[in-house]
Amino acid sequence: MSIEGKALGGRYQIQDKIGSGGMASVYRGVDKVLGRTVAVKVMLPQYASDPMFAARFRQEAQAAAGLSSPYIVAVYDWGQDGDTYYIVMEFIRGTDLKKGIRSHGALAPRKAAQIGAQVCAALGAAHRHEIIHRDVKPQNIMIQPDGTAIMTDFGIARAKNSHLTQTNSVLGTAHYVSPEQTQGKELGPESDLYSLGIVMYEAVTGQVPFDGDEAITVALKQVNDDPVPPSQINPKVDPEFEAIFLKCMEKNPKNRFHSADELRRVLNNYIAGRPTGLISADANMKAVPASKDQTKVMVRPGDPTRKLNRPNGGRHSNIGMGGAAFSTSFEPAPVKKKPIWPIIAGALAAIAIVIIALVILLTGGNSKQADVPNLINLTQEEAVSSITNSGFKLGQVSQEYSDTVETGRVLDQDPDANLKKAEGSQINIVLSRGPEPAKALQMPDLTNKTASEAEKIIKDLGLVPAAGDAVYDPRIEPGKVASQKPVAGTKVVEGDTVTYSLSLGEESIEVPKVVGLEKEAAEKALKDAGFAVEVSTTNSNDVAQNKVISQNPSDGNKLVKGKTVSIVVSSGPNNVRVPNVVGMIQSNAEATLSAAGFKVSVEQLKSEGSKKVLRQSVEAGSEAPSGTTVTISVDVEPIRPESRPTSQTSPGTRPNNNNSEPIGDLGEHLSPGVSPGE
Repeated sequence: MSIEGKALGGRYQIQDKIGSGGMASVYRGVDKVLGRTVAVKVMLPQYASDPMFAARFRQEAQAAAGLSSPYIVAVYDWGQDGDTYYIVMEFIRGTDLKKGIRSHGALAPRKAAQIGAQVCAALGAAHRHEIIHRDVKPQNIMIQPDGTAIMTDFGIARAKNSHLTQTNSVLGTAHYVSPEQTQGKELGPESDLYSLGIVMYEAVTGQVPFDGDEAITVALKQVNDDPVPPSQINPKVDPEFEAIFLKCMEKNPKNRFHSADELRRVLNNYIAGRPTGLISADANMKAVPASKDQTKVMVRPGDPTRKLNRPNGGRHSNIGMGGAAFSTSFEPAPVKKKPIWPIIAGALAAIAIVIIALVILLTGGNSKQADVPNLINLTQEEAVSSITNSGFKLGQVSQEYSDTVETGRVLDQDPDANLKKAEGSQINIVLSRGPEPAKALQMPDLTNKTASEAEKIIKDLGLVPAAGDAVYDPRIEPGKVASQKPVAGTKVVEGDTVTYSLSLGEESIEVPKVVGLEKEAAEKALKDAGFAVEVSTTNSNDVAQNKVISQNPSDGNKLVKGKTVSIVVSSGPNNVRVPNVVGMIQSNAEATLSAAGFKVSVEQLKSEGSKKVLRQSVEAGSEAPSGTTVTISVDVEPIRPESRPTSQTSPGTRPNNNNSEPIGDLGEHLSPGVSPGE
């Protein structure tokens, strides 16, 4: 039953199947809680129904989750959903080493050594936790786009202290298993190193050292045969590197490297161009295989043979030639009393291997062999034709996504091209489905996340993060995401770029100078700068009407964007009614005008006698701005006898409020248009 579309544990939404193995299938999924892409390994139903197998699956998931290394796929979670057991792991983008070798051929020795050293780092972390991988093969080594090798699939790994060791004692892929694993013996770290040696052999030659029509044939070769020296297949393989992985592939575990850390040091020395201590410095010498546990012989044409010093079988030994040596420091595990049943199981497994081998030799050993054709990049029709014409049969046809192989053409084949296989046997092919279609996703909200938190969320979704320009946002703490494109809730697909912008907090900017500007121009300048404006008015005799008298804050100060700047605008001068001072004594007139807010200017007509105001420059009763200068004209008022007043006010006269002489006929002294008494 398909589980695609199901949410395991209510949390891990299964999307599509991306791989399968003997024990489990692997799916791409999304962690709905964290919003990241994950790989979900789901145990096959036939195993999930076995209580013992399920118990071991759970135990191994817990053991793998305890491993921490940049070269080991991270295990996030594990659980059970109904009858389904699953492990949630880091989703690795890249291709496995097996496909890389098939696509590009043999690797350069130093590149193969770099991959081997990284795998050693992964195995070392596992071995220190007493976990043996048991299935080291190129299919379980993912190469990321930056070249980093990640060790995956501890699916049949087993902790040495496991209490569930009575089942499945012989597991792994026949082309890569160690002799002791084939024979059902107890395994140590050296077993994984044997498998890694075969991986490096295949990486530099493009082929496995032992092959056959059946898994049992290959297993027997692992126990009994020596590999063809890789330099005979690929002359570019130098003696230093060849000696390293041939030592890994020794039949006797005691003659191999004793720890992944030891092997990693030797590989790093080789990568750096330093002596490894395994062969003579003479670069012309080449390794040739010896049978079984005999010492390998280094041969140079025309010279007597030289022998490498082999370890004495103990865990502490010096290995080298001509004084070049290094010491291993791997401590053997304490010897424990072993139960009798593993010995019986191992013996039965060995007997079964021999019986099956004899059956093969008696029934199919004389079958005609043929070269497997190269089907890569052929169409299905072309591949079927080539298979038939070569004497083989078409086996299983499957499909996988590929960014490099055109849709409908052969992406992979099993067995590989150029191998000798029995005529009539099947060849399985994998057709390309073209580039994998991008998955539709819903963009999460990144607001208030730090840059590292936002980038992790984006990358886990298979999207590409990009940092945009920082923005001012008073609502968001500085250094956290204030905006994003696409916005939250938008539909995106894998590979899309997500731009996020971090907050600078509140923006403080310089206040522009607006004093002296017209009110409308001042408001526009402040609003364009990002401020609100508050306007008040007041009279001013010094500043023209509608112009800014003052501002707060003043120019040059900094203020948070959006805050208010207050301005005071002139409503013009303060107009005052002009008093009538005509007829007043000069001093009184000056005092009256000054009290009303005017300035006074005096025009003297004569210089003798008591002076009275004859006229004023601004008409009495009119309004004039405060501070306006009013000019008064003063003179001595002439006195005529016929006009002397009596005690009563005569017609044509008015009271003298200033106790001065009566006012006579002043018509001759008045300016045109000015009436006496006004």
